[in-house]
Amino acid sequence: MTKQNLLIGIIVVLGLLFMLGVSPFFVVDLTESAIIVQLGKPVRTITEPGLKFKIPFIQDVKYFDKRLLDYDAPARDVITLDKKTIVIDNFAKWQIVDPLRVYQAFQTERNALQRLDDIIYSELRVELGRHELTEIVSANRSLIMKVVTERANEKASPYGLAVLDVRIKRADLPEQNEKAVFARMRAERERQAKQYRAEGEEEAQKIRSEADKEKEIILAEAYKTAQQIRGEGDAKAFSIYAGAYRQDPQFFAFTRSMEAYKTTLKDDTLLLLSPQSEFLQYLKKR
Repeated sequence: MTKQNLLIGIIVVLGLLFMLGVSPFFVVDLTESAIIVQLGKPVRTITEPGLKFKIPFIQDVKYFDKRLLDYDAPARDVITLDKKTIVIDNFAKWQIVDPLRVYQAFQTERNALQRLDDIIYSELRVELGRHELTEIVSANRSLIMKVVTERANEKASPYGLAVLDVRIKRADLPEQNEKAVFARMRAERERQAKQYRAEGEEEAQKIRSEADKEKEIILAEAYKTAQQIRGEGDAKAFSIYAGAYRQDPQFFAFTRSMEAYKTTLKDDTLLLLSPQSEFLQYLKKR
């Protein structure tokens, strides 16, 4: 058989294969790696992109993404060191660094992701179980997730996987726990409100007592001052009366008697007096 006939035979075979829908050529994308599997066993790993060749019917191609991948895990329960149950919703950044080992361990990328999920969740449970709830939701979260990432990467590495970052998107209490927490928070706020009201009432009573005390002191001082002023006025009046009496005793006696008549002798007033009474001395005819 000449070379020309051999070439024609190869072309005819390739044509028949194309007609049957079986091509010996395949394309590896820039974002992928490929494993050539022959009769169920991997025989070649392709990491460079381009047009590649395989033996039809005997060899098959398994593709694996070599980009940095996102993994969003479903929310699941985790128990903390202080025995609090929280619902953790986490995500991870991961990558297939050795497609051959991934194929040997899991056959497909989907199976590899399932194993990765088990590893990350296991490390989350272990690490979060070493910390109290307040540490997880506040200051130490970054340090905790760094430890989880490192340990998950150590366990995934033998399978040809790399875990680059694990983060918690959300940490919630279970619904029944939320209700109990809200009830405790409400009771605590009500207790604080009662305490504040009691302290306010006590302070108000102190203020009222102090105001009443100051009022009594002010009234006492005012009464004292009024009595002093009244006493001084009476003393001054008596002094004036005495001075006037000394100047003209008879006129003073006459004036005082007229005032007494005016006050005593009113309409329908009956007095029983002796004609010689001094009270009537200014009413007698001279």
